[in-house]
Amino acid sequence: MESFAPPSRLLLVCTDNNLSQRLGQDLQAAGYDPVIATSEKDCHLACEEWQPALIVMDRYIGRLSNLELCQRLREAGMSLPIVVLMESDRLEDRIAVLESGADDYLLLPYTPKPFLQMIQLYLKPPVAHGEVLRFDNLSLDLLTRRAERNGRTIDLTMKEYELLKFLMEHPRDVLSREQILENVWGYDFLGESNVIEVYVRYLRLKIEPEGEKRLIHTVRGVGYVLREG
Repeated sequence: MESFAPPSRLLLVCTDNNLSQRLGQDLQAAGYDPVIATSEKDCHLACEEWQPALIVMDRYIGRLSNLELCQRLREAGMSLPIVVLMESDRLEDRIAVLESGADDYLLLPYTPKPFLQMIQLYLKPPVAHGEVLRFDNLSLDLLTRRAERNGRTIDLTMKEYELLKFLMEHPRDVLSREQILENVWGYDFLGESNVIEVYVRYLRLKIEPEGEKRLIHTVRGVGYVLREG
């Protein structure tokens, strides 16, 4: 008898009944298994009991903003992808999303197509074999989605992983912002290309801390390149 994998379970943290119903219906129609939490406590319990593959957060959960809740989950050791809903796409808002530990954000008002495209992107299965990309003293395990440099393990958000993977797949090639947006984000990105600078900044903080040799270099007016020195 042929066996089928169960649908990916997603956690919706949302107190807006109308929005949670729309999100849940669209996810079910796309073949996912959504679970809804309406408080921080329920969110933690759902993560422990249901072990979702991804979390989607509305703007506010009680008195907490989604970014505050995201930060608390990261501080508690939660590593699964988190997508937050936002009303603004300003640069400072993008920085706040990254600082909270969220992987990505989706602009409101809600529309199904970009939402489902983003979910599909984040739930792509990892490669089935243990391929490791290497450049200089940096390595990236495509199965665990973790980087390592000088014996130090580096945990990456999904977007940081995708960005580093794309750079390591094209070492010493100057990659334009347009190439990076198309290949790393993989959907019709509504923001400006300077969002890449924000992600590169945080990726550098993780792989080049405390004066370690720079590997990701900016090519003014063009984009970025992974190269030695």
